[in-house]
Amino acid sequence: MADKEVDLFVIGAGSGGVRAARIAAGYGASVMVAEEFRVGGTCVIRGCVPKKLLVYAARFADDFEDAAGYGWTLDEPTFDWSKLIANKDREIARLELAYTSALERANVKIVASRAVLEDAHTVRLIATGERLRAKTILIATGSAPYAGARIAGIEHVISSNEAFHLPELPRRILIQGGGYIALEFAAIFNGLGSEVTLVYRGDNILRGFDDDVREHLRSEMERRGIKIITRQTVDLVAKVEHGYCVELADHETFTVDRVMFATGRRPNVEGIGLAAAGVALARNGGIAVDEFSQTCVPHIYAIGDVTNRINLTPVAIREGHAFADTVFGGKRIAVDHANVPTAVFSEPEVGAIGTDRGGGLRAARAGGHLQDHVPPDEDVARRPRYARVLQARRRRRNRPRGRLPYRRTGCRRDDPARRRRGQDERDQGRFRCGHGGASDRRGRARDPADEGR
Repeated sequence: MADKEVDLFVIGAGSGGVRAARIAAGYGASVMVAEEFRVGGTCVIRGCVPKKLLVYAARFADDFEDAAGYGWTLDEPTFDWSKLIANKDREIARLELAYTSALERANVKIVASRAVLEDAHTVRLIATGERLRAKTILIATGSAPYAGARIAGIEHVISSNEAFHLPELPRRILIQGGGYIALEFAAIFNGLGSEVTLVYRGDNILRGFDDDVREHLRSEMERRGIKIITRQTVDLVAKVEHGYCVELADHETFTVDRVMFATGRRPNVEGIGLAAAGVALARNGGIAVDEFSQTCVPHIYAIGDVTNRINLTPVAIREGHAFADTVFGGKRIAVDHANVPTAVFSEPEVGAIGTDRGGGLRAARAGGHLQDHVPPDEDVARRPRYARVLQARRRRRNRPRGRLPYRRTGCRRDDPARRRRGQDERDQGRFRCGHGGASDRRGRARDPADEGR
């Protein structure tokens, strides 16, 4: 028998779960959130935010070099990895406290425990054994790194989780993967002075993006000294006297100080009682939901990476807000998942929205044209940039598809270049910018554009 009852029980205090809890509490619901690790979730604790801090640190190497072109004379700079990690940890602790304080101010009860569904209405807290009855349950457990098929020596491999806590900067590192996380960490370690080898099983990095953007990014990364090997996989990792010996499928070997796999993430659906509650999974491995994030059990909902729809933090935040508005605010809101912008914090950065290469070519044949544009250099440093735009002939409207700028790709919610056809300013709250950051989550509990008017 349940010890107490709440209007809403949220499993997982990541960005999406926190937003949903705060907004629901603002509507007068009694809300409890269970988190077994740290408040803030992957993005804040060991994802987007700490990654960006490391990205900024890595870019200073270029800034020091560029300074001479602007008339500055500097002594030879030195880098301290341990100081960077300590400062990163301090900032993450500050953000975690900010998230916790925001929940407490909203009268949301936080419990430090894993939560498991015992049936469609009952939740058990593993840490205490307490059982609670919830009128509505929201699952926001996120995702976790997936290393792929087990190979000999997999115990020597780290993921992005461990990369944030390495005791020292590796002099040589091999990273397997060709997506966001692999490319971002390759740029980070390369910028901080490591010798980086990137191994990817596909034909080219960043699958799903415009082909020319992919090729341009690869050439720029190789120009910066990153060794990129495609159509290969790691078959074996062995501990040796001076690091690790890595053998690829073609038997080529490398000796490195660290081996990191960034081969994807999987929804956290195991061990939370989904079967006991009758919640079904989708073909993509995530929890199956409709356009309102509702599962096959009417009072159980799921948002964010655990649904494996669009696994971006701002999307999870928007889904959490829309859920609270729909269930507790009397505003039936479906999140628009079409044409969500996304950014890759590689070096150079990549930002994209709209069609992929094939979609762009089909649209061009239907009455528009593709335009490749290399903007003139506007600074003494002469950083390479590249943009590709699909221009529709009839409406004379430019639809950005992929870009490689020198500086920040962070896009604003009110940027007209990222709107879908037929949308106006009131529609922008229905979808989110592809990537936010620490600033995106400060003071947004009642952002008017988030109300989904």
